[in-house]
Amino acid sequence: MIVLSHYQAKILQESQGVTSTVLVSPDLERTQVQVELGDQVIFPGSQPLSWKLVSEIAENENKCFCIDGGEATAIQEYSQSFGRVYTLYPTLAAPTMLVSGIPMHRIKGITPWEDTIHKIRAFGRVGGQVLDTATGLGYTAIQAAEHAQRVVTVELDPAAKSIARQNPWSQPLFENPKIHQEIGDSSEVIETFADGTFSGVIHDPPMFSLAGDLYALDFYRQVYRVLKPRGVLFHYIGNPESKSGGSVTRGVVDRLARAGFFRVLLRPQAFGVIAYKP
Repeated sequence: MIVLSHYQAKILQESQGVTSTVLVSPDLERTQVQVELGDQVIFPGSQPLSWKLVSEIAENENKCFCIDGGEATAIQEYSQSFGRVYTLYPTLAAPTMLVSGIPMHRIKGITPWEDTIHKIRAFGRVGGQVLDTATGLGYTAIQAAEHAQRVVTVELDPAAKSIARQNPWSQPLFENPKIHQEIGDSSEVIETFADGTFSGVIHDPPMFSLAGDLYALDFYRQVYRVLKPRGVLFHYIGNPESKSGGSVTRGVVDRLARAGFFRVLLRPQAFGVIAYKP
């Protein structure tokens, strides 16, 4: 699978007529390969790409493209179930996913992969079984699985999972046997788990306006229930210094305390809070 964005396409354009080969990533900067440049562009083991197609990709800065049979298809899905458009949006490294135009990761001054690293570091020591309540592109589940014994990750919309399947950075989500994927509403799926199932929960829901039930007291009580004693919750909220982020954060802290968590601490670098079960 070759996936390109305007970043790789512009490297090809800049090299046209200058050199006969150039190193370019075929998978959104995960790896690099030697690409032949002539009348057409030839990636190893792939059908040639026309320069016209390369130019079209270079001009579109908002999408990533899957290359197959010399043709390019934008990685984008429309969800019939939820009326949302999901788009794989390029950055200088790991892409993010736009949900109706809203990025699911921080991308200003930070890559989505680095954003996820901050969340995992805020979470602390990852071990035992971990619940990831919002799969998205799977970056959280992938990084948590590096240390956890097992990661259960829940995605609401099959259309989002389809985007992840086409994203090179998401492939460990489908290859790592320690990761177990479920499709469903986390507020409902969590009720199927036994008390004390998880050592940790990483809760990275969509913004409040898209998923208010995942910020509710009833949901936090379920999180508390499925955590083991001394279990840890990391809850991503958003920029605590913004007007909306600050308001949501105050409400989250209050409801987590009411749910039974005895320590709720701000983790501003990760745009979230950490909470502990006694």
